[in-house]
Amino acid sequence: MDAARHLWRRGGRAAALAALLAGLAACAGPAAPPPAGAAPPVALRVIAFNDFHGQLEPAGLALRVRDPADASRTLQVGAGGVAQLATLVKRLRAEAPHAVVVSSGDLVGASPLSSALFRDEPTIEVMNAIGVDLNAVGNHEFDRGTAELERLVRGGCHSGDGSPAASCAGPDARFAGARFPFVAANVRRADGTLLLPASVVREVGGVRVAFVGAVLRATPTVVVPSGVAGLRFEDEADAINREVAALKARGIEAIVAVIHEGGAIDGDWNDPACPRARGPIFAIVDRLRPEVDAVLSGHSHQGYACLRDAPGNPRLPVVQAYANGRGVSVLDLALDPASGDVIRARTRVRNVPVANGLAGDRAADATFPPLPPDPAVGAIVAHYAARARPLADRPVGRIAGAATRDASAGGDTALGRLVADAQLAATRAPERGGARIALTNPGGMRADLRCDAAAAPCTVRVADAFAAQPFGNGLVVMTLTGAQLLAALEQQFAGINAARPRVLQPSAGFEWAWRASASGPRIVEARLDGVPIDAAARYRVAVNAFLAEGGDGFEAFREGTDRLGGPLDVDALVAWLGAAAVVEPPARARVRRVD
Repeated sequence: MDAARHLWRRGGRAAALAALLAGLAACAGPAAPPPAGAAPPVALRVIAFNDFHGQLEPAGLALRVRDPADASRTLQVGAGGVAQLATLVKRLRAEAPHAVVVSSGDLVGASPLSSALFRDEPTIEVMNAIGVDLNAVGNHEFDRGTAELERLVRGGCHSGDGSPAASCAGPDARFAGARFPFVAANVRRADGTLLLPASVVREVGGVRVAFVGAVLRATPTVVVPSGVAGLRFEDEADAINREVAALKARGIEAIVAVIHEGGAIDGDWNDPACPRARGPIFAIVDRLRPEVDAVLSGHSHQGYACLRDAPGNPRLPVVQAYANGRGVSVLDLALDPASGDVIRARTRVRNVPVANGLAGDRAADATFPPLPPDPAVGAIVAHYAARARPLADRPVGRIAGAATRDASAGGDTALGRLVADAQLAATRAPERGGARIALTNPGGMRADLRCDAAAAPCTVRVADAFAAQPFGNGLVVMTLTGAQLLAALEQQFAGINAARPRVLQPSAGFEWAWRASASGPRIVEARLDGVPIDAAARYRVAVNAFLAEGGDGFEAFREGTDRLGGPLDVDALVAWLGAAAVVEPPARARVRRVD
């Protein structure tokens, strides 16, 4: 198989096809031993995780995975916690002569309070302690803008901007920054220079191995646009292929792409066939040069460990290990000392849960024994958790039942309706903007407000509200014509939302119906307090700052006039939860699908 791949690289496609056919039998059996006198292959283990999102603590996290002893059933495995992740990484390292630890983006951003309250500096510190070798930048690394991203890398205390987030809150009152590079081959400044290094090269047993980074090119549409102003996000495959060519010119043959973009499969996260593989990452993989020997992915928070036959690039590993530090991908590669390349037939891939034993499933714990927390990393987490606890544990209100992100047939959720109601309440008074409608994006909500029916009503803490609304976006009230408002609703199904509708979450009194048919307008009707939206009328609408700048493809909100800034989204939620003795999450759907 490797011979065919090299023939394809030199342009001999017919010869490559012949070699592929001839090599099928060899692929089915064990790899042939090296010739007498040849140096043995160099073993490299790549340990990868993705979309960590500052998830320092293990509470409330789990994975459902196939039982290795019985493929007909699954196990609910308590998984997560960065101290447990550190232990697993240490064990995996100890099993291999050479290892590299890689984060595939979104290391920070959309983080729980114990990291976000301190500007995600705790996450960088624990990753330094674990010994991460590189992070391919994700879209959430841009949540606070380019300058803050660069500060996280280089270190130094944040100078202060009125934010309640504290900087340099560690025991020594300093922040040293990341001891590992952030990489991206497809992010350029206005002058054409790269914002970050395109790749990192590590020497492993005398063989050079390159790791090329890229972030999804749609990043400007999924972060606050002002945070990436002046940056250009290029096509992922084109940028990686350019860097691969440059690496090849330097004589580097072993190349791993680390791409913060993802997809999904049907079935278990350790099925190498990856049935019904779909999503942007697989389209990107199929366009990569055949010199790429493995792909580490992220962004979609899914699990897969594929051995994919990409065009001219057979048996290419493509992996992702869900998110929030609940799992890691393990790639065992064999490097040929003579050619400096990966011996593809010897590649092995698997995903492993970061088992913590907190799901209460004895069968799962027997199959995946809980990992003890690493003491050094655990001490870092304990310091920041203790500093955050007085605020995190403060009760803000009570709810009569759970407010989840489970979607109705129309696409709105109980949590989305609750958040939109809170934002309307915070901006409805004339002096606060006079809003009549509030709309929020589903991606702005990152955790349910849990409440066991047997324990209701349930107390909601600051930490719970923050987990649900972690971005700290300010609210913006604007005037839209009815035509502009309807255009915004159409954008739920257009542009970047065409393949997968992104349904906005409405406040009480604003309702609409939509159809899946792509012929003509998708919005069948929209009403405010029972009255159809008038295209010529003017409406005061509250959205978060992300939407106000056209985030998630909602360009219509950029046309809003007479803007007035409001409180942070999380502050609006906290105020709403505290405004009544018990808040009832809105159960009735406000969005209908009619076909």
